[in-house]
Amino acid sequence: MRSLALVVGAAGQLGSAMTEGLARRHEVVALTRAELDITATAAARDTVLAICPDLIINCAAYNQVDQAEREPLVALEANAWGVQTLSRIATEINATFVHYSTDFVFDGTTDRPYVEEDPPNPRSAYASSKLLGEWFAAETPRHYVLRVESLFGGPQARSSVDRILAAIRSNQDVRAFIDRTVSPSYVDDVVDATSALIARDSPFGLYHCVNSGWTNWADLAREVARLAGRPDASILEIRMADAELTATRPQFAALSNVKLARAGVTMPSWQDALARYLTSGD
Repeated sequence: MRSLALVVGAAGQLGSAMTEGLARRHEVVALTRAELDITATAAARDTVLAICPDLIINCAAYNQVDQAEREPLVALEANAWGVQTLSRIATEINATFVHYSTDFVFDGTTDRPYVEEDPPNPRSAYASSKLLGEWFAAETPRHYVLRVESLFGGPQARSSVDRILAAIRSNQDVRAFIDRTVSPSYVDDVVDATSALIARDSPFGLYHCVNSGWTNWADLAREVARLAGRPDASILEIRMADAELTATRPQFAALSNVKLARAGVTMPSWQDALARYLTSGD
Protein backbone atom coordinates (compact mmCIF):
# COMPACT_ATOMS: atom_id res chain seq x y z
CA MET A 1 0.00 0.00 0.00
CA ARG A 2 1.43 3.36 -1.05
CA SER A 3 1.62 6.11 1.54
CA LEU A 4 -0.34 9.33 1.18
CA ALA A 5 1.74 12.49 0.73
CA LEU A 6 0.41 16.01 1.08
CA VAL A 7 2.41 18.61 -0.86
CA VAL A 8 1.84 22.11 0.52
CA GLY A 9 2.69 25.06 -1.74
CA ALA A 10 2.18 22.93 -4.82
CA ALA A 11 2.10 25.81 -7.30
CA GLY A 12 5.64 26.97 -6.59
CA GLN A 13 8.93 26.06 -8.23
CA LEU A 14 9.78 23.24 -5.84
CA GLY A 15 6.20 22.27 -5.04
CA SER A 16 5.19 21.63 -8.62
CA ALA A 17 8.27 19.47 -9.24
CA MET A 18 7.73 17.66 -5.93
CA THR A 19 4.13 16.86 -6.82
CA GLU A 20 5.17 15.24 -10.07
CA GLY A 21 8.20 13.42 -8.66
CA LEU A 22 6.55 11.95 -5.56
CA ALA A 23 3.68 10.53 -7.61
CA ARG A 24 6.01 7.74 -8.72
CA ARG A 25 6.10 6.32 -5.17
CA HIS A 26 3.16 7.82 -3.29
CA GLU A 27 -0.45 8.82 -3.56
CA VAL A 28 -0.21 12.61 -3.70
CA VAL A 29 -2.57 15.38 -2.69
CA ALA A 30 -1.17 18.69 -3.96
CA LEU A 31 -2.58 21.93 -2.54
CA THR A 32 -1.76 25.49 -3.59
CA ARG A 33 -1.78 28.45 -1.23
CA ALA A 34 -5.33 29.25 -2.33
CA GLU A 35 -6.35 25.77 -1.22
CA LEU A 36 -4.26 25.59 1.96
CA ASP A 37 -2.91 28.79 3.52
CA ILE A 38 -0.57 27.71 6.31
CA THR A 39 -0.86 31.15 7.93
CA ALA A 40 -4.58 30.52 8.58
CA THR A 41 -4.04 28.18 11.51
CA ALA A 42 -7.53 26.83 12.17
CA ALA A 43 -8.46 26.35 8.52
CA ALA A 44 -5.09 24.73 7.75
CA ARG A 45 -5.53 22.29 10.61
CA ASP A 46 -9.02 21.33 9.45
CA THR A 47 -7.81 20.77 5.89
CA VAL A 48 -4.83 18.63 6.83
CA LEU A 49 -6.74 16.56 9.38
CA ALA A 50 -9.42 15.83 6.77
CA ILE A 51 -6.71 14.43 4.45
CA CYS A 52 -4.74 12.72 7.27
CA PRO A 53 -1.57 12.17 5.21
CA ASP A 54 1.35 9.94 6.09
CA LEU A 55 3.75 12.60 4.77
CA ILE A 56 3.50 16.38 4.85
CA ILE A 57 5.90 18.02 2.39
CA ASN A 58 6.07 21.76 3.00
CA CYS A 59 7.14 23.64 -0.12
CA ALA A 60 5.32 26.82 0.89
CA ALA A 61 7.53 29.80 1.74
CA TYR A 62 7.89 33.55 1.59
CA ASN A 63 10.99 34.10 -0.55
CA GLN A 64 11.03 37.88 -1.12
CA VAL A 65 14.38 38.43 0.55
CA ASP A 66 14.57 42.22 0.24
CA GLN A 67 10.85 42.81 0.75
CA ALA A 68 11.07 40.92 4.03
CA GLU A 69 13.14 43.77 5.47
CA ARG A 70 10.09 45.99 5.01
CA GLU A 71 7.47 43.43 6.07
CA PRO A 72 9.16 41.04 8.52
CA LEU A 73 5.88 39.96 10.09
CA VAL A 74 4.63 38.66 6.74
CA ALA A 75 7.81 36.61 6.37
CA LEU A 76 7.44 35.26 9.90
CA GLU A 77 3.84 34.22 9.32
CA ALA A 78 4.76 32.06 6.33
CA ASN A 79 8.26 30.90 7.20
CA ALA A 80 7.92 30.40 10.95
CA TRP A 81 4.40 30.39 12.43
CA GLY A 82 2.93 28.52 9.44
CA VAL A 83 5.66 25.90 9.76
CA GLN A 84 4.88 25.57 13.45
CA THR A 85 1.25 24.89 12.55
CA LEU A 86 2.19 22.08 10.14
CA SER A 87 4.70 20.65 12.59
CA ARG A 88 2.12 20.43 15.34
CA ILE A 89 -0.39 18.77 13.00
CA ALA A 90 2.27 16.27 11.92
CA THR A 91 2.85 15.39 15.56
CA GLU A 92 -0.88 15.00 16.16
CA ILE A 93 -1.35 12.51 13.30
CA ASN A 94 2.14 10.90 13.54
CA ALA A 95 3.04 12.02 10.02
CA THR A 96 6.54 12.52 8.66
CA PHE A 97 7.15 16.23 8.11
CA VAL A 98 9.54 17.46 5.39
CA HIS A 99 10.46 21.15 5.41
CA TYR A 100 12.89 23.15 3.26
CA SER A 101 15.23 25.86 4.49
CA THR A 102 18.07 27.90 3.05
CA ASP A 103 21.75 28.80 3.10
CA PHE A 104 20.71 32.26 4.30
CA VAL A 105 20.65 31.00 7.89
CA PHE A 106 24.46 31.37 7.82
CA ASP A 107 26.39 34.64 7.80
CA GLY A 108 28.70 33.60 4.95
CA THR A 109 31.95 34.64 6.63
CA THR A 110 33.65 31.24 6.39
CA ASP A 111 35.96 29.93 3.65
CA ARG A 112 34.79 26.30 3.49
CA PRO A 113 31.41 24.64 2.94
CA TYR A 114 29.06 24.76 5.88
CA VAL A 115 28.06 21.51 7.57
CA GLU A 116 24.89 20.87 9.51
CA GLU A 117 26.67 21.24 12.86
CA ASP A 118 27.83 24.80 12.11
CA PRO A 119 25.99 27.41 14.20
CA PRO A 120 23.59 29.58 12.17
CA ASN A 121 23.90 33.35 12.23
CA PRO A 122 21.14 34.91 10.12
CA ARG A 123 21.74 38.46 8.91
CA SER A 124 18.32 39.44 7.54
CA ALA A 125 14.62 39.29 8.39
CA TYR A 126 14.12 36.59 5.76
CA ALA A 127 17.00 34.51 7.10
CA SER A 128 15.76 34.82 10.68
CA SER A 129 12.27 33.72 9.69
CA LYS A 130 13.68 30.67 7.91
CA LEU A 131 15.80 29.69 10.91
CA LEU A 132 12.76 29.89 13.18
CA GLY A 133 10.97 27.63 10.70
CA GLU A 134 13.76 25.08 11.01
CA TRP A 135 13.41 25.04 14.76
CA PHE A 136 9.64 24.65 14.63
CA ALA A 137 9.89 21.86 12.04
CA ALA A 138 12.31 20.00 14.30
CA GLU A 139 9.79 19.98 17.14
CA THR A 140 7.90 17.09 15.56
CA PRO A 141 9.67 13.74 16.07
CA ARG A 142 9.44 12.51 12.47
CA HIS A 143 11.04 15.38 10.55
CA TYR A 144 13.46 16.10 7.74
CA VAL A 145 14.68 19.69 7.44
CA LEU A 146 16.46 20.06 4.10
CA ARG A 147 18.49 23.18 3.36
CA VAL A 148 18.58 24.04 -0.34
CA GLU A 149 20.01 27.07 -2.12
CA SER A 150 19.95 28.85 -5.46
CA LEU A 151 17.21 26.55 -6.75
CA PHE A 152 16.89 26.12 -10.49
CA GLY A 153 14.76 23.92 -12.69
CA GLY A 154 11.11 23.03 -12.59
CA PRO A 155 8.36 23.90 -15.05
CA GLN A 156 8.17 27.64 -14.36
CA ALA A 157 11.57 28.84 -15.67
CA ARG A 158 11.76 31.72 -13.19
CA SER A 159 15.08 31.07 -11.46
CA SER A 160 18.27 33.11 -11.65
CA VAL A 161 19.68 30.48 -14.03
CA ASP A 162 16.71 31.01 -16.34
CA ARG A 163 17.21 34.79 -16.28
CA ILE A 164 20.90 34.34 -17.09
CA LEU A 165 20.07 32.01 -19.97
CA ALA A 166 17.44 34.37 -21.37
CA ALA A 167 19.89 37.28 -21.29
CA ILE A 168 22.57 35.24 -23.04
CA ARG A 169 20.17 34.14 -25.76
CA SER A 170 19.06 37.76 -26.22
CA ASN A 171 22.66 38.99 -26.58
CA GLN A 172 22.33 41.06 -23.43
CA ASP A 173 25.03 41.67 -20.84
CA VAL A 174 24.79 39.35 -17.83
CA ARG A 175 25.62 40.98 -14.52
CA ALA A 176 26.69 38.25 -12.07
CA PHE A 177 28.21 38.28 -8.61
CA ILE A 178 31.88 37.34 -8.40
CA ASP A 179 31.83 37.37 -4.60
CA ARG A 180 28.79 35.24 -3.72
CA THR A 181 29.66 31.55 -3.60
CA VAL A 182 26.86 28.98 -3.63
CA SER A 183 26.09 25.28 -4.03
CA PRO A 184 23.24 25.37 -6.57
CA SER A 185 20.31 22.98 -6.17
CA TYR A 186 18.51 21.42 -9.14
CA VAL A 187 14.87 20.87 -8.18
CA ASP A 188 14.75 17.44 -9.84
CA ASP A 189 17.69 16.28 -7.70
CA VAL A 190 16.10 17.76 -4.56
CA VAL A 191 12.91 15.83 -5.32
CA ASP A 192 14.85 12.60 -5.85
CA ALA A 193 16.85 13.12 -2.66
CA THR A 194 13.69 13.81 -0.65
CA SER A 195 12.05 10.67 -2.01
CA ALA A 196 15.17 8.60 -1.28
CA LEU A 197 15.44 9.79 2.33
CA ILE A 198 11.84 8.80 2.93
CA ALA A 199 12.12 5.46 1.11
CA ARG A 200 15.28 4.51 3.02
CA ASP A 201 13.78 5.44 6.40
CA SER A 202 16.89 7.58 6.85
CA PRO A 203 17.56 9.07 10.28
CA PHE A 204 15.37 12.10 10.91
CA GLY A 205 17.02 15.48 11.22
CA LEU A 206 18.73 18.27 9.32
CA TYR A 207 20.42 17.74 5.94
CA HIS A 208 22.05 19.96 3.34
CA CYS A 209 20.29 18.99 0.11
CA VAL A 210 22.36 20.71 -2.58
CA ASN A 211 24.24 19.58 -5.64
CA SER A 212 27.89 18.74 -5.04
CA GLY A 213 30.56 21.41 -5.33
CA TRP A 214 30.29 25.17 -5.31
CA THR A 215 30.78 28.17 -7.57
CA ASN A 216 30.30 31.91 -7.73
CA TRP A 217 27.54 33.37 -9.88
CA ALA A 218 29.90 34.77 -12.50
CA ASP A 219 31.46 31.35 -13.13
CA LEU A 220 28.04 29.76 -13.13
CA ALA A 221 26.93 32.25 -15.78
CA ARG A 222 29.97 31.35 -17.88
CA GLU A 223 29.04 27.66 -17.60
CA VAL A 224 25.49 28.47 -18.71
CA ALA A 225 26.91 30.35 -21.69
CA ARG A 226 29.17 27.43 -22.59
CA LEU A 227 26.36 24.91 -22.39
CA ALA A 228 24.14 27.19 -24.45
CA GLY A 229 26.76 27.32 -27.20
CA ARG A 230 27.52 30.99 -26.47
CA PRO A 231 30.97 30.93 -24.82
CA ASP A 232 31.63 34.53 -25.90
CA ALA A 233 28.57 35.90 -24.08
CA SER A 234 29.17 39.11 -22.13
CA ILE A 235 29.45 38.24 -18.42
CA LEU A 236 30.01 41.34 -16.29
CA GLU A 237 31.45 40.57 -12.87
CA ILE A 238 29.93 42.66 -10.09
CA ARG A 239 30.21 42.67 -6.31
CA MET A 240 27.32 42.50 -3.91
CA ALA A 241 28.33 45.79 -2.32
CA ASP A 242 27.70 47.50 -5.66
CA ALA A 243 24.22 46.02 -6.14
CA GLU A 244 22.43 48.15 -3.53
CA LEU A 245 20.60 45.16 -2.07
CA THR A 246 18.29 45.83 0.86
CA ALA A 247 18.93 42.56 2.70
CA THR A 248 22.35 41.16 3.55
CA ARG A 249 23.28 37.97 1.68
CA PRO A 250 25.85 35.45 2.89
CA GLN A 251 28.92 35.74 0.65
CA PHE A 252 30.49 32.31 1.03
CA ALA A 253 27.40 30.13 1.34
CA ALA A 254 28.55 26.78 -0.05
CA LEU A 255 26.96 23.84 1.77
CA SER A 256 28.46 20.40 2.30
CA ASN A 257 26.17 17.48 1.44
CA VAL A 258 28.41 14.83 3.05
CA LYS A 259 25.79 13.99 5.69
CA LEU A 260 23.27 13.33 2.93
CA ALA A 261 25.78 11.05 1.20
CA ARG A 262 26.36 9.16 4.46
CA ALA A 263 22.61 8.50 4.47
CA GLY A 264 23.02 6.85 1.07
CA VAL A 265 21.86 9.77 -1.06
CA THR A 266 24.58 11.02 -3.40
CA MET A 267 23.95 14.32 -5.17
CA PRO A 268 25.40 14.91 -8.66
CA SER A 269 27.70 17.88 -9.24
CA TRP A 270 26.14 21.24 -9.97
CA GLN A 271 27.77 21.15 -13.43
CA ASP A 272 26.08 17.84 -14.22
CA ALA A 273 22.77 19.13 -12.91
CA LEU A 274 23.02 22.32 -14.94
CA ALA A 275 23.81 20.37 -18.11
CA ARG A 276 20.80 18.09 -17.55
CA TYR A 277 18.50 21.03 -16.95
CA LEU A 278 19.61 23.00 -19.99
CA THR A 279 19.16 19.99 -22.27
CA SER A 280 15.87 18.82 -20.70
CA GLY A 281 13.79 20.88 -23.11
CA ASP A 282 15.69 19.84 -26.24
